[in-house]
Amino acid sequence: MVSESLDGLAARLAGASGFIFDMDGTLVLGDSASSGYRPLPGAEVLLEELTARGMPFRIFTNGSAIAPAQYAYNLRVAGLKVPDSAVMTPTTAAAYWFSERGIRKVRALGRSESFVPLRAAGIEVVENAAPSCAVEAVYVAYHRAFTFDDLEAVLADLEDGAQLTTASNVPFFASEGGRKIGTSFAINAAITAMTGIEPVILGKPSLAALHCARSLMGLPTDATHKLIVVGDDPGLEMRMARAASAASIGVTTGLSDATDFGAHADEQADFVVRSLDELCVRLGERIDAV
Repeated sequence: MVSESLDGLAARLAGASGFIFDMDGTLVLGDSASSGYRPLPGAEVLLEELTARGMPFRIFTNGSAIAPAQYAYNLRVAGLKVPDSAVMTPTTAAAYWFSERGIRKVRALGRSESFVPLRAAGIEVVENAAPSCAVEAVYVAYHRAFTFDDLEAVLADLEDGAQLTTASNVPFFASEGGRKIGTSFAINAAITAMTGIEPVILGKPSLAALHCARSLMGLPTDATHKLIVVGDDPGLEMRMARAASAASIGVTTGLSDATDFGAHADEQADFVVRSLDELCVRLGERIDAV
């Protein structure tokens, strides 16, 4: 069952240091090509409330098909008033993680335009099956054009000692037409089946991802437990929040219903709402306490 009633949510909001929002299934639903979005109830109002109060937030999509700035543009087209800097992807977190470890050369599987955060961090990117040597890590992102040449290049890198990492390892994500396949999950499965190596997950639900979001909001480490994580996937947002001792709010506008948010202790939501609109309506003036 859910940990706390909505009566306790006001106190959490009043003491919040910042918010991390999932995108697909929480703020918006994307079309089958993920090139356009429909805002979900309450998303626009809630983000405007937080912006007006100077409350930091990050919109953290686990999608890695395009650059963060392009996701932000698409959200603005859909009617959500968010700057480029408010949106991050697993590749944003990957750049943070690689830089912390001094990793400077990475083979990245996916679309060239999605690797902007890596290049901005000064990381040399070897794309897909391009020939190279001395690759320090392999990064598996959204890649529907994955080929056997890509697989062979990855296997050679891993044999030479490169570390296997990935943007995401979930099989599905929410969209307007229902759940869609997470391509990195399938690619990871193929690589692991052939090598026995499990990837390090750099997107949600990793702590590295959460700490990257916190850092980008300009918040100190001791503000982590005051973060509020909002999302539709117990295995991603709720798990990440619990691992960091942050507060979590589950919404049932995406992949999960209310019972899903209480099914497993390490994926349990502190609070569950039917939508962000319900959150705004039920809290009313309590949002002003933020």
